[in-house]
Amino acid sequence: MPRIIVSEFLTLDGVMQAPGAPDEDRDGGFDHGGWQIDAFDDVFGQFVMGGIASAGGLLLGRRTYQIFAAHWPYQPADDPLAPTLNAMPKHVVSTTLEAPLAWQNSHLIQGDVPGAVGALRQGEGNHILVIGSGELAQTLMRENLVDEYRLMVHPLVLGTGKRLFRGEAGSVRLKLVESKPTTTGVLLLTYVPEGL
Repeated sequence: MPRIIVSEFLTLDGVMQAPGAPDEDRDGGFDHGGWQIDAFDDVFGQFVMGGIASAGGLLLGRRTYQIFAAHWPYQPADDPLAPTLNAMPKHVVSTTLEAPLAWQNSHLIQGDVPGAVGALRQGEGNHILVIGSGELAQTLMRENLVDEYRLMVHPLVLGTGKRLFRGEAGSVRLKLVESKPTTTGVLLLTYVPEGL
């Protein structure tokens, strides 16, 4: 059965907001966008690529979906990620988007999000990755629907910004199952909730 894996770029103080570009997400006056760009090395790349290549699909919130849908379909065929991301199923949680969604293999989830995600977990295939999608991650954590966390913790403190662990989901005890440093000081950490 597919597992739901939350895979996130984080700063040392837990910020997940706008890792990829300066204008990715300026909510709350956030002006540190693009903070993870210089952190990639071969170890980091293998971690990210391996997670995506082995996934059976993506589970995305509206904002992350729109960022991805505006980028990945337009990348060249020899891009190392684009063909995989374009081909795999995308499950998109939104109250404002309407079907059909333009990016190929995208499916809209509205209404009972915990029920729909629970049904995905009861299906067949490989794990389903949640990338970015901070508000969706909060819902999944609150409903105990996260089976694994893959966290890429950067040696950087921003002091402000949206955090992955906001306290809304209550406390959860995690078990570290894998850790690896990169040459740029990023820690690649894999956790599962205790009891799983």
